[in-house]
Amino acid sequence: MPEFYLNIAVDTPLNRLFDYRPVKQSARSDYRLGQRVLVSFGRSQKMGVILGVSSTTLLNSKQLKSITQLLDAVPVLSVQDIKLAKWAADYYHHPIGEVLAQTLPKQLRSGQSPSIKRVPLYSLSEVGLAIEERQLKRSPRQSTLWHQLKQSSKPVASDAFSSLEWDWRSPLNSMIEKGWVTISQEDAQAISQPTTPSFAPNLAQQAAIDSVSNTPQGFQVFLLDGVTGSGKTEVYLQLIQQVLEAGKQVLILLPEITLTPQLAQRFRQRLAAQMVISHSGLNDTQRTQAWLRLKEGLANILLGTRSAVFTPMSRPGMIILDEEHDTSFKQQEGFRYSARDVAIMRARDYHIPIILGTATPSFESLYNVQQNRFTHLVLPERTAGATHPDIRLLDCRNQKLDNHLSKSLLKAITKTLQRNEQVILFVNRRGFAPVLMCHSCGWLGQCRRCDSRLVIHKKSNLLKCHHCGVEHTVPN
Repeated sequence: MPEFYLNIAVDTPLNRLFDYRPVKQSARSDYRLGQRVLVSFGRSQKMGVILGVSSTTLLNSKQLKSITQLLDAVPVLSVQDIKLAKWAADYYHHPIGEVLAQTLPKQLRSGQSPSIKRVPLYSLSEVGLAIEERQLKRSPRQSTLWHQLKQSSKPVASDAFSSLEWDWRSPLNSMIEKGWVTISQEDAQAISQPTTPSFAPNLAQQAAIDSVSNTPQGFQVFLLDGVTGSGKTEVYLQLIQQVLEAGKQVLILLPEITLTPQLAQRFRQRLAAQMVISHSGLNDTQRTQAWLRLKEGLANILLGTRSAVFTPMSRPGMIILDEEHDTSFKQQEGFRYSARDVAIMRARDYHIPIILGTATPSFESLYNVQQNRFTHLVLPERTAGATHPDIRLLDCRNQKLDNHLSKSLLKAITKTLQRNEQVILFVNRRGFAPVLMCHSCGWLGQCRRCDSRLVIHKKSNLLKCHHCGVEHTVPN
């Protein structure tokens, strides 16, 4: 049998591939691009990804090592995933091994081989369907669960009860013991049942929806530029519904974890879909399960933050990136990348449209609109009769100020408080002065820990670093 060698990208800060021998008594057909392997690297064992199989090597027999283990029978990364990783490694000047490791969940990076967990699904049995509502009067919680299960045409997963403000497990277990509810195991998550009807979009929303829907299938970037409250989410929902009806998947990226629960609840109320969530607030198992479900086609929607951009899609249909201007989409340490730009490249590789939503477009996106690379969709008005805030610009140069506040501002504050309402004052500077300097010797107050300038706080007579929190008394 002719010899062959594996070209492996190892999770290490060296920007090159490493040649290894295959496991003894294995065939060339056992190895494919995208499979993970465990290799001996220096004094440790590291995970690597096969990026090539070659018949020659520049290393001599003494320098060559065999891989320790082939971790996957089937590649975990597709050719498109590898293509995206190679582009990112080249564009952001980062070692390919570390980039590929970043595309995988932590459990896969550490060499584990997790499988998709079966999800318990709940449905009413024949006995449960035959129950009359009056039989549940003494147990209002069981009645609530019974109504929820009866409304669903398919078995539901436990997350269907997550909106309930009380512990649903005990009454559900009682119903199971009575034979009213049956449990089944499925590989795919249950489809959530919509509880909120869809809304009729206004003219601007409909124009944006039509622009995306009527565009020939393929890669296209749309900048959805809408003021706050203009109904960008409604546009997302209508477009997602069209993608789901075509049997395809949607990847939705958000800049912050805090935005996820609110949007997830709204999607569950409107869409009959299998949705998974991925962000740093979840544990490793939850994030791995979300990654596997989207990759294997068992989920229709992935709602995630920055790192979710690397999650593979088996039936790609659309990518939506909300608040595209937000700097949280930029990874600031380790492998530094912009999730927005990676998402655009991912959409190009998948030949699908991508929607960039924002109320304050970034300069890069506006420039791309001017260059006709992006299609500009504008939502100029707020929905549901909402009005724009009353903004007044006051010239304080000709006004007498009372503790830095103008008379008109004090008057407006007083009226607001008299209506028993609240006021927020934003101050453009913290502290008395941004720097303390001696004009005689040139001494400058700087933080010894992070080199930032110390801010003077006159009331407490302290110099404070607003970056790392260090405090010093003001020197005499």
